[in-house]
Amino acid sequence: MVDPRTYIENVIDTGKVLTFTPNEAIKNGYCEGIANSVEEVLEQLKVEEYVIKKYEPSGIEKIVDFMLNPMLQGLFIMLIVGGIYFELQSPGVGFPLLAAIIGAFLYFSPLYLEGLAANWEIILFVIGVALLGVEIFVIPGFGVAGVSGIVFIISGLSLSLIDNVNFNFEPRHIKALLGAILMVTFSMLASIIISINLSKRLFAGSGFLGRLALQTEGKTEEGFIGVDMSPKKLVGQKGFCGTDLRPSGKVIINDEIYDAKSEDGFINKGTEVLVLRYETGQVYVMKADNE
Repeated sequence: MVDPRTYIENVIDTGKVLTFTPNEAIKNGYCEGIANSVEEVLEQLKVEEYVIKKYEPSGIEKIVDFMLNPMLQGLFIMLIVGGIYFELQSPGVGFPLLAAIIGAFLYFSPLYLEGLAANWEIILFVIGVALLGVEIFVIPGFGVAGVSGIVFIISGLSLSLIDNVNFNFEPRHIKALLGAILMVTFSMLASIIISINLSKRLFAGSGFLGRLALQTEGKTEEGFIGVDMSPKKLVGQKGFCGTDLRPSGKVIINDEIYDAKSEDGFINKGTEVLVLRYETGQVYVMKADNE
């Protein structure tokens, strides 16, 4: 009845969807009878011995259905992207990376159990993350590996949301695919914006965590300091990068090694830098030739 090629003389022409009332369906041979219950169907078919089994979803199936909620899926994507972002900001911490892995598991597992996410779609996502890591840690810049990684990540996340067999996308799936890409892209952008905002506000001296320090008359110097604040004397001095800053890493100043964060983005190992300020246990630097 939904095939637009259907033609019935004096009823419907091709190019339209066929609609009938129950009586019209019987008249035109599209229906064999009318019943208001399962019992009436069995009676009309003259079935005397039968067993009716009612399907009840299990607890796991209910959890999977709950986790397939589009809003939750968007939050899982934000957790993945946010975790990767904070791990890149503070390499070696581990917790942000763990959060990203948990987010990926929560995102893909219900889709896989539901039969939407195929193995190759999950592999596509993993390859995208790997390419992004190569771009950041091995060949810094923003080239083919970085762009390909972002495309693979978005593709893996988006394709996992729609029902398809390998690369066979029927026309009716195109709209769903566009909606999935839009949802994934929006969630990733929202996560990046929120992560950048949090990294600036949460850990800055004037932020929420920064205000947890004991202060006297608004001056941190007069309160109790639980960490060595001597690096503050380094402000204005020059040194050089002991490691690549991406943007975090190590710098060497007066033959001493300090945790540092670049204000200029990526800085190569050995580059001369200038200390701008000291906050949250690390010095903030910029390229000396940019002063």
